[in-house]
Amino acid sequence: MDLALDEAESLERAIPPAPGNPREKARSLWSDAWHQLRRNPVFVVSALLILFLVLIAIWPGLIASGDPLQCDLAKSQEGSAPGHPFGYDTQGCDVYTRTVHGARASITVGICATLGAALLGSLLGGLAGFFGGWWDALLSRVADIFFGIPVVLGGLVFLSVVTGTTVWPVVGFIVLLGWPQIGRIARGSVITAKQNDYVQAARALGAGHGRMLLRHVAPNAVAPVIVVATIALGTYIALEATLSFLGVGLRPPTVSWGIDISNAAPQIRNAPHMLLWPAGALSVTVLAFIMLGDAVRDALDPKLR
Repeated sequence: MDLALDEAESLERAIPPAPGNPREKARSLWSDAWHQLRRNPVFVVSALLILFLVLIAIWPGLIASGDPLQCDLAKSQEGSAPGHPFGYDTQGCDVYTRTVHGARASITVGICATLGAALLGSLLGGLAGFFGGWWDALLSRVADIFFGIPVVLGGLVFLSVVTGTTVWPVVGFIVLLGWPQIGRIARGSVITAKQNDYVQAARALGAGHGRMLLRHVAPNAVAPVIVVATIALGTYIALEATLSFLGVGLRPPTVSWGIDISNAAPQIRNAPHMLLWPAGALSVTVLAFIMLGDAVRDALDPKLR
C-alpha cells in the first residue's frame, strides 16, 4: 500500500499543468509567505538587526576588542572617554565592551530555550493532538499544572537551588515552563490538519500513523508553531535578563545584560550611563525578535492579509 501511495504522489508531480491552468501561477504557503516577507519593511529591518546581533554574539571582537572582565577601580563610574564611548561601571569595567559581549549570553539563552521548548512542545503536543484519547487528556492536565506556575516565582525557586555559572540551568528552566504554550498550539494545529481531506484519503489508502503524521500532518501544522516560537524568543531573552537581575539567573563571571542592569540600578542617579546602554541593547533585541515574529505571523496567516 505504501508503494501505491508513492506511485500516486510521483504521478501527481510528473503530470504537467495544462496551458492556462491557474496552477501554473500557484505558490505554496511557504513560497507565498517568503514573497510577502521580502516586501515587508518590518521584516527586513528586524531580520538585519537580528543578523547583526547574532554576528556580534558569535564574534564580539568585530566591534569590541577589549576584555569585558578587565577593570580599573580608578575609573569607577567615569563617563565617556576616548576609546570608551559608553564610560565605565562601578568596578571600572568598560561598559561598551561589556554591552557587546553581553549579547552572547542573552542570545544563546534565547535561541537554545526556544529550540528546546519548540521541539519538546511540538513533539508532545503533536502526538496528543494526533492520537487523542488518554494521552491527550494526560498531557493537557500536565500542561495546565505548568501554566499555573508563576514564571518569576518558579525561577526564584528552581534556580536558587541550582549552582553554576553557565547558561544551561537557565535554558533548562525556560524550556521546562515554556513547552506547554507551544505544545498547546501544536496540539490544536495538528487536530485541525488531521481533519483535512488529504489526510483522510491517505488513511483510506492504508497509510500508517507515522507516514500520515510526518508527510501530511506535520508540514501543514508547523506554521503556527514557528510564529509562536519566534515571538517567544524575544520573551525568553527578557526573562533571562529578569532572572539575572534578581540574582538567580546567570552569575558572574558570565557577562550578561541582566547582570549589568542589576549592578547599575543602585547607581542610576550618579551614573545613569551604566544602566542606559545594557538596558537599551536588551530592549532593542527583544523588540527586534517580536517585530520579526509579528511579520512572520502576518505572512503565514491568510486571514491577516
